[in-house]
Amino acid sequence: MKVSPAPSHRAEIVGGNALAGKRVLVTGGAGFVGSHIVDQLLTHNVAAVTVIDNMVRGHPGNLASALATGRVTLVEGDVRDAGLVEARVRDADIVFHQAALRITHCAAEPALAFEVMGRASFTLFEACARHRVEKVVAASSASIYGLAGHFPIREDAAPYADRTLYGGLKLFNESMLRAFNEMHGLPYAALRYFNVYGPRMDIHGKYTEVLIRWMERIAQGLPPVIFGDGSQTMDFIDVRDVARANLAAVLAPVSDRVYNIASGNEVSLRTLAATLLAIMGREDLGIETREARAVNPVERRLADVTRAHEELDFRSAIPLERGLRDLVDWWRAQSEREGHAREACAS
Repeated sequence: MKVSPAPSHRAEIVGGNALAGKRVLVTGGAGFVGSHIVDQLLTHNVAAVTVIDNMVRGHPGNLASALATGRVTLVEGDVRDAGLVEARVRDADIVFHQAALRITHCAAEPALAFEVMGRASFTLFEACARHRVEKVVAASSASIYGLAGHFPIREDAAPYADRTLYGGLKLFNESMLRAFNEMHGLPYAALRYFNVYGPRMDIHGKYTEVLIRWMERIAQGLPPVIFGDGSQTMDFIDVRDVARANLAAVLAPVSDRVYNIASGNEVSLRTLAATLLAIMGREDLGIETREARAVNPVERRLADVTRAHEELDFRSAIPLERGLRDLVDWWRAQSEREGHAREACAS
């Protein structure tokens, strides 16, 4: 386990801003959503942020600016390490739980998925209750709804249509939090993310995001591939809005609640692919369709975002086209840097 340096003092809690002076723990904090949460925490005058990440999906580069402030500690460790979790929760006022596997990874390695998203989450929540953490904000997912029967989907929709291990484990996390709240008074909010996209998406490894695969194909002069006929819809939300929702869940005087975190707008995969082709200047490539995949073949996603607006004062702010342009710019910059690095190694 490697730990980068950060302040060791315990700051006094100050009034006004509910995050000012707080010590915060972010699991999975070097990853896609977690690193954006860290960035936004630093704008709220927190005393210190500790990140636990095993670097399977995370990357130190996602935290480069945050680490430079001297208020962020990056612990390269695993949430399955109970001793590590205990030690870090002991020094935290607020915990953001983002560590998880992707849905396809859960299907491929179900035992690992249970250890990471089931057992490790229990260990974390138990430690949070024992050390009287002020609030836990946990990443849940729209996957718990499965093939929903009514739209837009409200938070009180029955979760019984889900048939994925990933969705089941996210629902298990919500149930554990509800139980710890009932038994020990642990304050929490669970955020059901819909289709999150934006800078710092996973770009390497076996379980990359579909938008990343599309950009790679378009850059190679190949059409983006849609599994299914492309009529499937999703409710997309920019990762920076998702991070803002996490902070809103801490700042709002709420507990024992779940929230849909989405834009409240549905977009078909065919429209999404066409928009990406236009942004990248390759409308000529068209779209390729293939047989729908076996994992999570959801045909429609559309969230009712009323509760988040009314109770968290949260609404998504970044339009899809602007967010996609930012994603393309970031991806191109990353690809260019990696290309230069490969050239330097070869020379």
